[in-house]
Amino acid sequence: MKNLGFGLMRLPMQGEEVDIYELTRMVDLFLQRGFTYFDTAWGYTGGKSEKAVKTVLVDRYPRERFQLATKLPAWAGAKNAEEARAMLATSLERTGAGYFDYYLLHNLGGTRTKLFEDYGIWDFLREQKEKGIIRKLGFSFHDKADVLDGILKAHPDVDFVQLQINYADWDSPTVQSRLCYETARAHGKPIIVMEPVKGGSLANLPREAAQPMLSFAPQRSLSSWAVRFAASLEGVFMVLSGMSTLAQVEDNTSYMAGFAPLSAQELDVIRETQAALDKLDRIPCTDCRYCLKGCPKGIAIAPIFSAINTLKVFNNLEGAKRSYGFATADVTPEACIRCGQCESVCPQHIPIISELENAARLLG
Repeated sequence: MKNLGFGLMRLPMQGEEVDIYELTRMVDLFLQRGFTYFDTAWGYTGGKSEKAVKTVLVDRYPRERFQLATKLPAWAGAKNAEEARAMLATSLERTGAGYFDYYLLHNLGGTRTKLFEDYGIWDFLREQKEKGIIRKLGFSFHDKADVLDGILKAHPDVDFVQLQINYADWDSPTVQSRLCYETARAHGKPIIVMEPVKGGSLANLPREAAQPMLSFAPQRSLSSWAVRFAASLEGVFMVLSGMSTLAQVEDNTSYMAGFAPLSAQELDVIRETQAALDKLDRIPCTDCRYCLKGCPKGIAIAPIFSAINTLKVFNNLEGAKRSYGFATADVTPEACIRCGQCESVCPQHIPIISELENAARLLG
């Protein structure tokens, strides 16, 4: 199994529907070049992703020809344990896959984690694994390293973890790519990487950040550096790329077909790029969370600032809105009562109230 996976979240679309013709071409090329891992989820494109998988993949290729992963989001509207557990049956029906090679509890972290416990999803999925409906059981994760450590201690039998890792967030105090990676490694868990290109941001770097890469290898795509960075990490067995065009499939498979880890010289280029990104204008939040401790409304200030920085640094509105949606799922900035507690304790002296208002205006 080659270590590039096809992420089926950002599919080619015709209006509100998946462009089946284009997706078929993309899937066929991906398989022709020797890649076999496909990743979808119960909620991707409102369920249209799983249905498209049946049309372009399951109905057209022998089941042993590919590996298929999907995910169960217990927090996505399920009112009780029965509805949450039924998501697996829905995914099986939509895809027609018969079984899933890799199955994930979707997006653990924050308040979402508790629902999987409350609904008994862990034990339910272990039972499905014993029945052969699930071959490998893991979870995807968006939170801090200490939270990841707690989950892995509570559930040491998981087969793998799926983490958000990219070189721009490697030392980010909010995303904690490095710390989460090191935590998974400490528990001996194989790692699948999601968002290696940071939602497309690292394929469209600002000029000053892109220059080290362009000078070193002008013929390479910027996204190739990001994907290879993630794939070069020890313990990573799969890197997902959310591809939405045939050109992206062609590019990704061209350099991953004969994958070689980054050399020492190439890693120096990555470090130059990281340093250039760090110098760009952004909200100087270090995620110390002093602001959150006394916030009467519990607004997720640091994750909101991380989202706005995606817009400020990379001009990636789609990625910023997606991150903002995660950060504000429980409480939006509009709940702010302008008490000023957050600003009084901020070590960076950030004008938090006005920045929250700006984030709501731009991303809300």
